[in-house]
Amino acid sequence: MNWLDDTEDRYDDLEFGESVGMGDRPALLVIDLINAFTDPSSNLGADVDDVLEQTGRLLEAFRERDLPRYFTTVAFEESYGDAGMFVEKVPALKELRLGTDRVEVDERIEPIDDERVILKKYASAFFGTDLQSELTTNRVDTLVLAGVTTSGCVRATAVDSLQHGYRTIVPADAVGDRADGPHRANLLDIDAKYGDVVPTETVLEEIPTSSEK
Repeated sequence: MNWLDDTEDRYDDLEFGESVGMGDRPALLVIDLINAFTDPSSNLGADVDDVLEQTGRLLEAFRERDLPRYFTTVAFEESYGDAGMFVEKVPALKELRLGTDRVEVDERIEPIDDERVILKKYASAFFGTDLQSELTTNRVDTLVLAGVTTSGCVRATAVDSLQHGYRTIVPADAVGDRADGPHRANLLDIDAKYGDVVPTETVLEEIPTSSEK
């Protein structure tokens, strides 16, 4: 038995990991599926074609039901004065310059119509953005998170989503990371403490059939 299996068994024996389920008005948040992260040749990137495919399925379902959809990107000014210590810790982030193709959402799942791309500077989609106001305006009670990376921006957003009072759903096959270890470990921890980790298929089965504002 490896450490991850042992940890799963330990959580199963304790009072962790209850299901919060889907609420009445979910929103889909597509986190950082931008060119810099979806291009495996980038220092920031990885092969996330499967994640893009599953995210595309989620987008189609949310669009058909006219449920709220949001995207995020990370981009910095030329001076990197807005990057703080983040760019000191991760110099590869210097690739994320405002106005460049690298910070555009991958064209395979690009936003349409009035779908917003929320600009963030750090890991959580809530930190320093107006996401909370958007969700309140749209009376959202559940946040479905797709995108990258599981151990970074997805996890940080899941934690903040819980802390802001939202039911939080993470489709395991619609999020990805640069390595399998951090991906699996963070899915386990999210499921134990912050939200429900389920297959995309389960989300598609459980989202409401129509939007009611």
